[in-house]
Amino acid sequence: MKTVFTILYLILSIWAIGAIIYHGRRPSRSISWVLAIIALPIIGVVLYYLFGMNRRKFKFFNGKDFDRRRHYRFPGDSTLEKFQVNFDADIRKKRLSTLIQSNANTKATCGNQIKVLQDGGETFNALFKAMEEAEHFIHLQYYILEQGGLLDKMLELFQRKIKEGVQVRILYDSLGSYHLRGRPKKHFQDIGVEIHPIMPIRLNNLLFSLNFRNHRKIVVIDNKVAFTGGVNVSDKYIRRESELGKWKDTHLKLEGPIVNDIHLVFLKDYYFASKNGDFRIQDYLFEQDEVGTACAQVVVGGPDSDHPAIMQQYISMMNQAQRSIFIANPYFLPGEAFLQTLKIVAMEGVDITLLIPKKSDSIAAMFAMFSQFEELLNVGVNIYLREDFSHSKILVVDDDLVSIGSGNFDIRSFELNYEANILIYDQEITDELKEEFFTVCKKADIMTLERFRNRPFWRKFLEGLFKFLKPLL
Repeated sequence: MKTVFTILYLILSIWAIGAIIYHGRRPSRSISWVLAIIALPIIGVVLYYLFGMNRRKFKFFNGKDFDRRRHYRFPGDSTLEKFQVNFDADIRKKRLSTLIQSNANTKATCGNQIKVLQDGGETFNALFKAMEEAEHFIHLQYYILEQGGLLDKMLELFQRKIKEGVQVRILYDSLGSYHLRGRPKKHFQDIGVEIHPIMPIRLNNLLFSLNFRNHRKIVVIDNKVAFTGGVNVSDKYIRRESELGKWKDTHLKLEGPIVNDIHLVFLKDYYFASKNGDFRIQDYLFEQDEVGTACAQVVVGGPDSDHPAIMQQYISMMNQAQRSIFIANPYFLPGEAFLQTLKIVAMEGVDITLLIPKKSDSIAAMFAMFSQFEELLNVGVNIYLREDFSHSKILVVDDDLVSIGSGNFDIRSFELNYEANILIYDQEITDELKEEFFTVCKKADIMTLERFRNRPFWRKFLEGLFKFLKPLL
């Protein structure tokens, strides 16, 4: 029996290492997986099979739905032509908006009204108020729909609105909202909500779907108002539920032409998740009016995208920087290309500030994140550790570029998750976010190079150890 086990282990290990060598795209990621396979007999192979395999290279795993999503195109133009802007007078914005259009097939539009929602309380107050005013439909898509007071409040609200003739549709991620299965999901179905998981986790597609998650957070009401950003439906955003305290996050309320583009992201996902061939996307898109002055653009990416749209958005924004870059994120684990861009821009004299929580909900992510800091401090990047736990994903460049959304600064958001960001070309919103950054940084603990180098040996060891797991986190 021991001999059979040894032979099986050798065959699986040789197969996995061969697949890594043949299909690997980045040497650093490939080396991490090879080391994991050698150091963790059998377990390393299983982890690679579940999380590391480049399934785009394996047609066996593509599946009909995945292939249909990849080649699907929205019906007609996604925005009204009269609101589209080309930024011909600003080469920085023109290059950036053209990149997003090439990647995500969305165009920058003006005439929008955008409100930044700075925490969970403000976000859910605005969201429930807008849903109470719904007359035709409420469309929701979340990575996490967690049982608790907020979800119960939604259930009660939806029951009333459905009796008024409002359609309610919900999409949720099968892994992020795993506990919604069974009776909690049936409660929504019983009151008439059309609710569907995105890429449901089943035995026949486990190896394909487990690693590709839908991380988007989108709400659209009557195609008049949309919400998107980083906030999930969880009570941890409105009350303290752990030692991390009440989670802080940033969300957006949007009105105007950009609502069509945000809604199209939901409608496309719903079309595939529901498998409803009679569902007509066109029936839920209406003409928009100018309601404000903000220009903005939807950025979407996923494993079926031709290019890593979220990563390219962030790198392009940093390359456009002339004076300053502010980054807020709890999982700052980008790849080498991103780090090199950040270092180059810092060495060119751009003032760069990274704001992260001092504590994390992921020990592995925290140590892996800290393993990168010495090289950033070496080139003058300012790193602040905030006392509260912020789940925000924000990038602010100079005085007129802001990105807020679901995309973290990590490999998972860059390549494996379905994400949605809003890129805002607006000085007023930029000033608002920068003021918030300055306020938090005044209360935060600044990290110095000398102090960081003097951290305990055990921390350096754990940072070095978890650094190898960056591709998994």
